[in-house]
Amino acid sequence: MYRPMPTCSQRAVSHNRLYWLFHAPAGAESEVFRPDLVARVRREIAEGVYETPEKWQAALERLIEELR
Repeated sequence: MYRPMPTCSQRAVSHNRLYWLFHAPAGAESEVFRPDLVARVRREIAEGVYETPEKWQAALERLIEELR
């Protein structure tokens, strides 16, 4: 069943499909929808355990590489 997202003054980038089609990571299959993965990530975000120091470090390292 479809449930609309809460109203927000700013639109999340993740809702913009065109962004992900043109900015998908190398090797990513942007046309594959994995409901199991989406459900797991949403659950972890709701529980407050999704963001970890290791994930932040990896994201920062990728950002630094991208900026070089």
